[in-house]
Amino acid sequence: MKLLQIPTANLEERVKEELEENPALEQGSDNDDNVDEYNLQDGEERENGEEADDVDLSNDTADKIDIDDFLRHEDDDGGGSDYSDDYYGSGGENDRQTSPVRVETSFHEHLLDQLGMLELDEKNHKIAEQIIGSIDEDGYLRREVTAIVDDLAFGQNIYTSQEEIGELIQTIQQFDPPGVCAWTLQECLLLQLKRMPQHVEVKHASEVIDQYFNEFIKKHYDKIQRQLGLNNEDFKGVINVIIKLNPKPGSAFAVLNKAESYIIPDFFVFNNNGILELSLNAKNAPELRVSQGYKEMMRAYDRGEKKDKRQKEAILFIKQKLDAAKWFIDAIKQRQHTLLHTMQAIIDLQKEFFLTGDETTLRPMILKDVAQLTYLDVSTVSRVANSKYVQTEFGTYKLKYFFSEALQTDNGEEVSTREVKTILNDIIGGENKHKPFSDEKLTDMLQEKGYNIARRTVAKYREQLNVPVARLRKEL
Repeated sequence: MKLLQIPTANLEERVKEELEENPALEQGSDNDDNVDEYNLQDGEERENGEEADDVDLSNDTADKIDIDDFLRHEDDDGGGSDYSDDYYGSGGENDRQTSPVRVETSFHEHLLDQLGMLELDEKNHKIAEQIIGSIDEDGYLRREVTAIVDDLAFGQNIYTSQEEIGELIQTIQQFDPPGVCAWTLQECLLLQLKRMPQHVEVKHASEVIDQYFNEFIKKHYDKIQRQLGLNNEDFKGVINVIIKLNPKPGSAFAVLNKAESYIIPDFFVFNNNGILELSLNAKNAPELRVSQGYKEMMRAYDRGEKKDKRQKEAILFIKQKLDAAKWFIDAIKQRQHTLLHTMQAIIDLQKEFFLTGDETTLRPMILKDVAQLTYLDVSTVSRVANSKYVQTEFGTYKLKYFFSEALQTDNGEEVSTREVKTILNDIIGGENKHKPFSDEKLTDMLQEKGYNIARRTVAKYREQLNVPVARLRKEL
């Protein structure tokens, strides 16, 4: 179950960890060797009639094998066993390849570089560093002045005053990017406006943010326009100045998390003349095998005669590693089977979408539907749906995208809530932004299309689509 919920992007790292921890596990296909071969009993016949020279891995086997070579392999002139070089690499010239490293300047480093250009004494420099350290990644100061005073006193034994810190904050607010080191959005925008050439529109914009900020964020434009005495054209110019300001001055330096900067699909679905073909990403199917070197050691030890406690402990260690290697290979295969089985069920249930790419063809589908079709537990289906992606000719989708509740139409037909959300989004996208539709109007329009839906449900779907209320969608 743990392997099942690992995304493809992380599976390769998980396999690498297992390879490093278990030398009995190797990369590569096992076409000619049977992974269960080392479990054959003494005297068991092969299909070709030859007697098996593999060994039984029961605890009694340790009493009749010679493992002195295994215990002494680190003392050999070669510096290690024959198989270790193959596993860990020869350390040759080809192995010493380097990868380019991207060098970046973080947001805080950018501020500290500017701080270094100021002529400050040691005390003020440390105070300014403390202030910069209290700025979050968006560029806002998140510590009160009194808290910074306490931090300096208790953490660095530096005693200062609120006035002294306030002066340094004003200095840092002159740093780039404009708007940095503000406590609030209002202050951030005002700092940016002060750095701009002070023409008429900028002066009015400063007045809007300074005196009518609450009305501005609520888009009560009519009231602001009357107070400023501006015509429609002039007021639109003022609003355009404001909306071009950066509400998160530190965002330009934000570094995307590596795991979130790209998506590796777990499945590929191809439409071959109306026949949907499913394949698993090759990264989900690593070729692994039990170490042939370990199995050869077991055969050699089985032919030995010496018996002692150290030999028994060593052979038990080898058995444990071989068993763990076989278990991991079986777990990977089970993961592949479960992924394909679950994805095939989703394709069968949502065949129309995978053929056309039309979101309105998505059927209502919950985890239980897939679980019943695959005979898997609902929790297993959930693990697959929450962390896996499928690439189609219409785009890459998270499996969770295909799951939705049912909604009834006027004629009693069940449709997917995904279909309703798509239509709702299309209606909002095509509305007149000067007079956006209210939730009541949206409800009426959906009901006219035959969807039996309540206003509160429309409001819930609108919020799930990250669409604000009509008043906030209004444009000049």
